[in-house]
Amino acid sequence: MSNESINWDKLGFDYIKTDKRYLSVWRNGEWDKGTLTEDNVLHISEGSTALHYGQQCFEGLKAYRCKDGSINLFRPDQNAARMQRSCARLLMPHVPTDVFIEACKQVVKANEKFVPPHGKGALYLRPFVIGTGDNIGVRTAPEFIFSVFAIPVGSYFKGGMKPHNFQISSFDRAAPQGTGAAKVGGNYAASLQPGAEAKKANFADAIYLDPLTHTKIEEVGSANFFGITANNEFVTPKSASVLPGITRLSLMELAQSRLGMTVIEGDVEISKLDRFVEAGACGTAAVITPIGGIEYNGKLHVFHDLEKVGPVTQKLYNELTGIQSGDVEAPAGWIVKVA
Repeated sequence: MSNESINWDKLGFDYIKTDKRYLSVWRNGEWDKGTLTEDNVLHISEGSTALHYGQQCFEGLKAYRCKDGSINLFRPDQNAARMQRSCARLLMPHVPTDVFIEACKQVVKANEKFVPPHGKGALYLRPFVIGTGDNIGVRTAPEFIFSVFAIPVGSYFKGGMKPHNFQISSFDRAAPQGTGAAKVGGNYAASLQPGAEAKKANFADAIYLDPLTHTKIEEVGSANFFGITANNEFVTPKSASVLPGITRLSLMELAQSRLGMTVIEGDVEISKLDRFVEAGACGTAAVITPIGGIEYNGKLHVFHDLEKVGPVTQKLYNELTGIQSGDVEAPAGWIVKVA
C-alpha cells in the first residue's frame, strides 16, 4: 500500500496494511531465525491452541518520527519483559529481549514510509505470540508463532487529548487470581460486552472494579487509571489483576523525577473519588486520556472539568510525548533509535 493515500491529520486507530511484518516459528524446542514477509495472512492448523484455548499474548508499542527525521522506539525492553511474563503465565516459550527489539526495529525500517510525520501520530507495533500446530487436548502447543506487524495510528479515542466520561461496569475484567496481569486476549474478549454497553450509553468505555470486592478501581477499558490529588500525589491502583502498563510505569517515574510528585500505588476506592482533583487513563494506544467524569450508581462524579484538561495531566502529557518524539530529553535507556 502507498502512504500517499493516508491523511496524516485524520489518523485514527484502525488497521492499515503496511508492507512488511516479522515472522518467526518455534518448533523442536527453539525459535527459527525469523524473516520479514509481505503476507499479512497467517496459515495455522485448525487445532491451534490459540484458536481453542486462548493460548496467546500480545504487546503494543510505538515508533515516533523526530524533527530531524530519525525514528524513536519507546522503551521496547519493557514490552519485551512484559511479553516474557505473559508467555510464562500461559506456558509459552519466551522471546529473548534482543530478538524482540531487533524484530521491532526490522519492522519499523521496512515500513518507514508509514511512520507519520513529526507530531502527526506514530507507527504502532503489535508483537504477538500464539500457540499453533496440530493439537486437540488442553495442553501447551507443539509449535508457536512470534510475529510483529505495524500500522500508522493517531488518537485511540475520538477527539484526542480532551476529557472523556466513563462508566463503572458491573462486569469483571479478570478473575482475582487469573490472568489480569498478563496481556492476553481473553482479558480483552471479556471487556467487549461491557465496553459496548458503556459506548451505547454515550460513555468512552467501561471502568472495571476489583473482582474480589467490587469497591476499588482497577482499569479503565484497556488502559490504566491514575488520579491526581490536591496534595501533589500521583495515585494509581495496585493489584495482582492490573496489567502493569509501560505508559503507567513511565508516568510514575516522570511524576516523581520531573514534577516532584509523590507517587502512590495503592487502593483507589470508588467511594472516595473526591480525593482526586484530576484523573486519567493511560496506555500505549490511549497515551493519556483525561477523565472528565465517572458514572457510578447513576451519578456522574466530575473531576477537574468536563471540557478542559487539568494542568498536571497536561504537564505529564507534554513531558511524555515530548520524550517519545525527541523534543524533550529522555531518561537513560528509554529511547532506542531505529533510523
